[in-house]
Amino acid sequence: MTPRTHVALLATLMSATAWGQEVSLYGTTMAQMWKQEIPGFDKSTFTPATQYLGIDATKLGRDNLSLHLFGWGRTDLSDPSTFDGSKSGGYLNYGYLRYRFDQANAEIKAGRFTVQQSTGFEQVDGVSARTDLRGGFTVSAFAGKPVLYKTVDPAAQKDYDFQRDFIVGTRIGLRLPRFGEIGLSYLQDGTKAAKDLTIPSPVDYTRKQVGADILIAPAPSFNFRGRTVFDLASRPDGVSGASRIAEHDYTATVKLGGRFVLSGNVAERNFFAYFAGTNLPSLFRQDEKDKFQGYGTSLTWNASDSLQVVGDYRHMRRETFGDVNRIGGEIRWTSREKKYQAGFGARSVSATRTLLVDPAAPGRSLSHTEVRAWSMVSRGKFMASLDGILQRYEKDNPYLAGLQDVYEMVGSLGYQATTNVKVSGDLSYGSTPVSKNEIRGLLRAEYRFGFARKGGR
Repeated sequence: MTPRTHVALLATLMSATAWGQEVSLYGTTMAQMWKQEIPGFDKSTFTPATQYLGIDATKLGRDNLSLHLFGWGRTDLSDPSTFDGSKSGGYLNYGYLRYRFDQANAEIKAGRFTVQQSTGFEQVDGVSARTDLRGGFTVSAFAGKPVLYKTVDPAAQKDYDFQRDFIVGTRIGLRLPRFGEIGLSYLQDGTKAAKDLTIPSPVDYTRKQVGADILIAPAPSFNFRGRTVFDLASRPDGVSGASRIAEHDYTATVKLGGRFVLSGNVAERNFFAYFAGTNLPSLFRQDEKDKFQGYGTSLTWNASDSLQVVGDYRHMRRETFGDVNRIGGEIRWTSREKKYQAGFGARSVSATRTLLVDPAAPGRSLSHTEVRAWSMVSRGKFMASLDGILQRYEKDNPYLAGLQDVYEMVGSLGYQATTNVKVSGDLSYGSTPVSKNEIRGLLRAEYRFGFARKGGR
């Protein structure tokens, strides 16, 4: 975010208090400090300060018109804490005007907003609209320019920005009384596919997807929800036989009697289709051909109003890396006054079938045991918590920089100064393969204020 954008956002926030008959201003100020000691590198001290600021202003001239803004800014007081070495930055997460109609639950948004539909979560600079129709049908649509992020490779940035020039999507849903809802979505992200460029690009950042989602909840004791996303985009050479299924993800929850809750989940992702056109190409590779499959279940026993016991199991498989099984459980306890909470959890992760990752190093199992304990207490205006986690691996694993134990402990203390203002601080210490000794400190101030014209609330 440029300095001019910072000024524009601040001016908008200031003037909105004059426009709006009812305005809610909220934010969080955080100051962090941590030291890192990485083998082979100099010790570093990081002290970034971050300001989050948001506003909701309603009744802007008319009762149905509102303004919603949220953004953040950051500056480093010592060593740069970012990959690109910059010591300041910021971002506008969303900023849009919304008009709600008096009928059919209809609304229009304009500006920067987020969209959630069968094909996933999108961030858009543009316009969106939705409304309810007769017979239980709903329809929504959006169009504009996708919000773009920086890639790790500057040379790929031009291709990324050029291909993703426009985004459009729609969803049609049908609500079934006392049963649930089904929906069908379409998404097109970018109009200039890699194969259609004058000089074909090796990576295609565009997307064409169709998604179907379902919710079945005929009774409070049963809930089934999930989605399937299909990839319709044209394929570059070499991947014509890849699966057209970008994702399956389904979860069922059943309440057994008054004290047991059983849930299960099954998921499948084809990375080439799933990550194609991602908003974060610096984290995910568009040419990734791997696949993921996973399934799991959990059983929760509400032994009493204060005691809860959870057991869970999860199986995951990556074609490139092999199979992983995770099994364990937790015990959670809450006092009757809800002023004290504590818990303990233990899990065993079996990754003995993990395939060779680095041909130059011997294959090593990443199997480990994980133990976690936490507690929280609230007394008057004070709140405190302590959380610790430990993972123990096999000895002499080259992937862990000689460590057997990876752990972290976090302590927090908070104070509710007023109804609208809360201050808190965190202190953590840990050891990981990246940083053998890491100390982190965080100071946080959270606040929320409301403003109203004379006669308002």
